[in-house]
Amino acid sequence: MSTAPRQTAHPSPSTTLPEGASRHSPLQDLHRSLGATMTDFAGWDMPLRYGSEREEHQAVRTRAGLFDLSHMGEITVTGPQAVDFLNFALVGNIGTVAAGRARYTMICAEDGGILDDLIVYRLGGADAPEYMVVANAGNAQIVLDALTARAEGFDAEVRDDRDAYALLAVQGPESPAILASVTDADLDGLKYYAGLPGTVAGVPALIARTGYTGEDGFELFVDPSHAEGLWKALTEAGAAHGLVPCGLSCRDTLRLEAGMPLYGHELTTELTPFDAGLGRVVKFEKEGDFVGREALRAAAERAESAPPRKLVGLIVEGRRVPRAGYSVVAGGEVIGEVTSGAPSPTLGKPIAIAYVDAAHAAPGTEGVGVDIRGNHEPLEVVALPFYKRQK
Repeated sequence: MSTAPRQTAHPSPSTTLPEGASRHSPLQDLHRSLGATMTDFAGWDMPLRYGSEREEHQAVRTRAGLFDLSHMGEITVTGPQAVDFLNFALVGNIGTVAAGRARYTMICAEDGGILDDLIVYRLGGADAPEYMVVANAGNAQIVLDALTARAEGFDAEVRDDRDAYALLAVQGPESPAILASVTDADLDGLKYYAGLPGTVAGVPALIARTGYTGEDGFELFVDPSHAEGLWKALTEAGAAHGLVPCGLSCRDTLRLEAGMPLYGHELTTELTPFDAGLGRVVKFEKEGDFVGREALRAAAERAESAPPRKLVGLIVEGRRVPRAGYSVVAGGEVIGEVTSGAPSPTLGKPIAIAYVDAAHAAPGTEGVGVDIRGNHEPLEVVALPFYKRQK
């Protein structure tokens, strides 16, 4: 399965940049021409918003939004032992990923702490195994370094392809119709968490049915030299469908409503997948050893005998917004901590995700509040996600 042509003309992202310098998307000038408010995100200068965050959020929920995600980190793994290597390096069973499919997984430290959550795409068949590991922007170098170190002894190559791709995403209920108008790829046959090579608006691309918004949508991996032309073609194709450019701010509120974890907030090196309620991604049954196995086995046993704090949703009754780091309280005692919080455009109320003691984690638990600058704001404990699209 071939992907976008690799671009080698640009310096590697691992190249040392001048102090204070940011990395730039190939769409940098276009974003500024659209009046985007730019922000530093994981060392990249990226669009925060183009206008109203709320309008961008609602566009994705009801129509479609176009995102630049070129800050994400692509790492290609090839070689006869690519599968064995990835099964050793990651906690998931990559051997069961069929060609053209993708898998959500994690890379953990020896002590079980989460280094990053990842999506792994299987691009090649049995004769030429090829996988693309997509890491979060802030952890891309950490993941690359860890994979490179763990590849020792395996007949597998780890390649930094962060400069080989730009990444655009079309998300929202109108996204299939928009993309169908500019590609002859079989989108109807493309399942969730699957990818196929195709041509979009004349541009070679890896078309993946993945996203981080809670809506149906596609992520398009293309050569950076094609990014601007593709953005313009998608904008034109989406005009009749209400597509708007969207920044990272609404991407955060969208993923928060969908209950999706964000590294550095719900996921950290201090937590194992079992602490984060994501123990299902750890596959002890796969063949061979993997990094962190013993620590993760112990974490799984602890979670069974003495459940750790659980990740829950919180809906605030008032208008004040709980932010990351705020204490969750009950009966005058701290029983948890907020990891993410924001006003919810869909619910019309402030919402948050928090880790709370298991005794207070059941939906509907009464007497729970959040400490906002010394005031205990009452809230409702709910199951995640806050929002689930109708299929």
